[in-house]
Amino acid sequence: MRDPELLYTIDEDVAADLRGGTEPTLVHLVRGFVDAGNAGQLASEHLTEHFTARRLVTFDVDELLDYRSRRPTMTFDATRWSDYEEPELVIDVLRDLEGVPFLLLHGSEPDIRWESWVAAMRQVVERFGVHLTVGAHGIPMGVPHTRPIAVTAHGTRPELVADHTSWFGTVQVPAGASALLEYRLGRWGHDALGFAVHVPHYISQSGYPRAALAALTHVERTTGLDLASARLEAAATETTAEIDEQVAASPEIGAVVHALEQQYDAYAGSVARPSLLSADIPTADELGAEFERFLAQQDGDTHGS
Repeated sequence: MRDPELLYTIDEDVAADLRGGTEPTLVHLVRGFVDAGNAGQLASEHLTEHFTARRLVTFDVDELLDYRSRRPTMTFDATRWSDYEEPELVIDVLRDLEGVPFLLLHGSEPDIRWESWVAAMRQVVERFGVHLTVGAHGIPMGVPHTRPIAVTAHGTRPELVADHTSWFGTVQVPAGASALLEYRLGRWGHDALGFAVHVPHYISQSGYPRAALAALTHVERTTGLDLASARLEAAATETTAEIDEQVAASPEIGAVVHALEQQYDAYAGSVARPSLLSADIPTADELGAEFERFLAQQDGDTHGS
């Protein structure tokens, strides 16, 4: 392994502000390959929009990204390339509504050199005395949007997630860099935990502010930070109302959602709960196709009126 310190640079002026006994929380909301409802991404955008951020750590994305698998966006304007959306992976220093400093890791998940990147993160965590690392993202689940949002909590010590219901037994899933970060930090004696927000899989490809609100609420409860999560409530309510309108206008979709409600209620009230992952429910493709048919009908009605 090459020296992990070569993967990043630190702004020493910003670092100086974290001295003096401060033991900040590190919140990580990295764009990975799974983030149903854009829960983590919307939460990250909320934090960077509502709190002043100072750049502490900048990672060398050329060493970490596979541009051919995740091509950045460029804008072509008539006769020239006018813009390039540069990928980044950074750690910013923010202060919550009470002025408490915390670190925010956000940007693109590394595609390669995971172990080197995790080792670099260990250096950052130990240099700045991070006492707790917390992450969040969305996962698609067979749940209806009309029921409370649940989360799967996971941590490096049982005590960190003792107050949360365990929804799964033992399962194997594809790894993510953020999950590896939590795993390695635990092996190195650092506290870390995360929240996987359960997003209805029929809307998992769309932005779902209610999921971001749930993610930030759990981060607030765990860390004691005031992240102004309530400011997401208006967007969450509006999006839910739009989904309700679509469901009400389509008997087929309504029947699917009703079936999910019955399944959810039975699951939540059962002592010996089967896994939601193995339940006999429509697939995301089937539900997505039904929504697409509904939207196409709406477009046709609009054009014909």
